[in-house]
Amino acid sequence: MQSRGQKKTLTARLLNLLSTRQAPPAHDGDVVQPAAGDGALENHLGGDEARNYRKYEHETVAPYVGRSMLEIGSGLGHFSENFVGRLDYLAVSDNDPYCVGELRKRYADAADVEVIDLELPAEIEIRQKVDTVVMMNVLEHIKDDVQALRDLAAVTEPGGRIVIWVPGYMQLYGDFDRKVGHVTRYTPATLRASVEEAGLRPEVLKPINFLGGIAWWVAVRRGGTGYPDPKLVRIYDRTVVPLTRLIERFVRPPFGQTVLCVARVPS
Repeated sequence: MQSRGQKKTLTARLLNLLSTRQAPPAHDGDVVQPAAGDGALENHLGGDEARNYRKYEHETVAPYVGRSMLEIGSGLGHFSENFVGRLDYLAVSDNDPYCVGELRKRYADAADVEVIDLELPAEIEIRQKVDTVVMMNVLEHIKDDVQALRDLAAVTEPGGRIVIWVPGYMQLYGDFDRKVGHVTRYTPATLRASVEEAGLRPEVLKPINFLGGIAWWVAVRRGGTGYPDPKLVRIYDRTVVPLTRLIERFVRPPFGQTVLCVARVPS
């Protein structure tokens, strides 16, 4: 049985591995965003195979959402549909023409939903300011992430929140990240630096999905998988996701597949 000191040493070694080794960066010309479409979008890999993970995303983010929301990088609307009917106003956005078209079809009859064609950084034209902005796996695609956050703060009510969900740790960076256009993967420290430079105040900032990080490292980094296999996604969704959620109810993980930040816009 390991002593408390031995456990601390093992944790320190793991953190050292994850904080010092650098994965090779993406180079111009190497980044290829997969064609958009149901099941091929980054946020929805595996389609119905990832039901538990989608529920994990929603239940983690939902407590921070107020009465009006702008979602950045909405894809086909799988995440935003969880909030339809509970908000006074919802704006969804994407910069992929296929996704924007599908979002307009999905919300054609919803008067309280606005669809925006948007690529950050940019001045955002929106019907009204919102009290919450949500970015699920988007910020890592943007080279000037600080300016993008400033643009979002400009359309967020004073005291409102910007919820940022990004892939964690460059040691997990691999071919998949390059192919879907990831500029970086974040740590809590690097995400804090961008958030604070943009003039925002981080209230929640932590790694999550500890077991998912290990599974990702084994399958994608060590295994050299270019894209997660849908069969593996199904197994991961049914076993790893419920287990990691249970563990993280009691233990704050030292690292994870994802970094979550909830930042306040100054009042």
